[in-house]
Amino acid sequence: MDLDLSGRHALVCGASEGIGRATAHELALLGADVTVLSRRADALREVVANLPSHGTQRHGWIVADVVNGEALRASAEALVAKHPVHILINNTGGPPGGPAHAADADAFNDAFARHVLANQTLVQAVLSGMRVVQWGRIVNVVSTSVREPIANLGVSNTVRGAVAAWAKTLSRELAADGITVNNILPGYTDTGRLAQIVADRARATGQDAADVAAAMRATVPAGRFAHAHEIAAAIAFLCSPAAGYVNGVSLAVDGGRMQSI
Repeated sequence: MDLDLSGRHALVCGASEGIGRATAHELALLGADVTVLSRRADALREVVANLPSHGTQRHGWIVADVVNGEALRASAEALVAKHPVHILINNTGGPPGGPAHAADADAFNDAFARHVLANQTLVQAVLSGMRVVQWGRIVNVVSTSVREPIANLGVSNTVRGAVAAWAKTLSRELAADGITVNNILPGYTDTGRLAQIVADRARATGQDAADVAAAMRATVPAGRFAHAHEIAAAIAFLCSPAAGYVNGVSLAVDGGRMQSI
C-alpha cells in the first residue's frame, strides 16, 4: 500500500492541539513537509519542534485566526508563493453549545465564517499549486452531526452540514484535476473540545461531569472515547496515494456510535 507523502507539502489548521496536532504528526511520519496553523505561536513552535523529520523534510508554522478572512488569505498566499501546498487539512474548534432556536444571528455568522468561509479562503489560496502538479488532497474535519444532529449543539449541527455539502460539491468540481475532497467525522474524541461539551452538559443538567462522560461513553459500542491519533490516522490515509480514488465521502470514525448506515 502506497502511503508515501515524500515531496508533498501539507497545511494543517487548528494544529496547536488535539486532532490537528495529531494529524500534523501522522503526515510528517509519512514523509510530508508540514506547515501548522493556529492562533497560538508558542504552541505551534512546540508542535513543529516535535514533528518527525527525515532527510530533507521542512516543517514550519503560521499564526492566523481563521475568522479574519483577509489576513488568512494573505498568510496562505505568502506560504504558497514559497512552497506550494498539496494537502490541506481544514480543522478548527466547534461553536459553543446550546439549542439552535436560542442562538442569535451573530453565533451563526461567526460559525459560518470560521468553518465554511475560512475553508473556502484556504482552498482558493492553495488550489493553483495542486492543479500545477495535478494532485491534491483536501480533508475537512467535521462531525458526526453531519448525519445525526447532536443534542444541544444547534449552531454546530447547522454549520457542519453546510461544510459537508460544500465539500461534496468541490469533490465533483476538482476530481478531474487529481484533487480529492473528503470529510472526516470524528466521534467522541478525548480532546479539549470534548471536555468543553461535557462541562456544558454538566452545567445544563446539574449532573457531575464524570457521570456525563460515562453516559456518553455508554453510547459508544467500543466503550471508550477515541484518541486524537486514531482520528489522525484516518485523515492521513485519505491524504495518501493509496486513497486516490476515495473522493466526496464523509467518513465516520466514531467507534460505531452512529446508528445510521
